[in-house]
Amino acid sequence: MGNSLGSAGLMLVNSLINIYLFILMLRFLLQASQADYYNPMSQSVVKITQPVVGLFQGFLGPVAGRFDLATLAAGFTLKVVSMVVIFMLVGVGIPPIVGLLIGGVAAIANAILKIYFFALIIMIILSWVAPNASHPGAMLVMQLVEPIMAPVRKVIPPLGMIDLSPIVVFIAINLLDGLVVGALVRAAGISGALVGL
Repeated sequence: MGNSLGSAGLMLVNSLINIYLFILMLRFLLQASQADYYNPMSQSVVKITQPVVGLFQGFLGPVAGRFDLATLAAGFTLKVVSMVVIFMLVGVGIPPIVGLLIGGVAAIANAILKIYFFALIIMIILSWVAPNASHPGAMLVMQLVEPIMAPVRKVIPPLGMIDLSPIVVFIAINLLDGLVVGALVRAAGISGALVGL
């Protein structure tokens, strides 16, 4: 009974860390897509993540003003350290360092793909129910997905009222998730649940 409670507790901690990693990667993507920094929701994301990101900002800054390496490093380090702690608590010992590093990359890639997946769903729903929404959350979602939607729209323009580009992006996300992230998880030799799948 105690062992199952301990396992449930570890899975809960892992889930909370994955949620925080999700928020960290949301901050990374908002800056990469040059979303409105002063949007109230952007500010909330920055406030939630600043205690961890601040540790890395002294020596890591944004690349080309868009790609925030400090946030990326914070997410990677948090995930790798959390995996080490969970393995130690379970009593398995520390897995190979290369496996941990690959697992950290897989967790970051998984979080980024999940953010885009959910943002696309929200964008599609908003286009049906409130196409001209001016809510800060709606504006942020549109700004977040535009960098991945714009190149696809150039290749597949909307057919009247029907926009097929989200379907193409969904397929690409699922392929990347299944092939790339799945391959990374297998290469790491770490449970997909621990990585965040």
